[in-house]
Amino acid sequence: MPLDRFSAAWREQYVTDASGGAVESGGCVFCALAQLEPDESTGVLWRGDHTFVVLNAFPYGSGHLLVLPIRHVAKLQELAEPEHLEFFGAVRRVVVALEGAYQPDGMNVGFNLGQAGGAGIPQHLHGHVLPRWLGDTNFMTTIGETRVLPESLGSTWRKVHAALES
Repeated sequence: MPLDRFSAAWREQYVTDASGGAVESGGCVFCALAQLEPDESTGVLWRGDHTFVVLNAFPYGSGHLLVLPIRHVAKLQELAEPEHLEFFGAVRRVVVALEGAYQPDGMNVGFNLGQAGGAGIPQHLHGHVLPRWLGDTNFMTTIGETRVLPESLGSTWRKVHAALES
């Protein structure tokens, strides 16, 4: 059964700006985001030499972030050693920042590798980091097949950016 979502038309500008036109031109939206500086308007939270962190434009819940290599690779084994070290260091850094910003009861950290593995954009490797709370799946998700997000992407960016900087 598909998961319905409430309309969030106010997010259209974010999605349009974040893609930099890459979706329409056939390019990779993640490669376009990788070229942007960290800023609330871009959704990019942090940028290292080989890795960057961005808000998930279609979050499962509050604080849902993506960790990505800057270089366009599809598979973990395609990462060079310096990329691998920074990438997984960034995953750890994001977990710590989300714990500081949200004080969740738990955390989902995962990868959907390849189309068969569920990756929405299988051509560019990305990891998901998502804070979780006891009882955060309620009747809206289980019966109504709908997620309710209690905060805006801008609010998420401000909370997590502050935690990443500390």
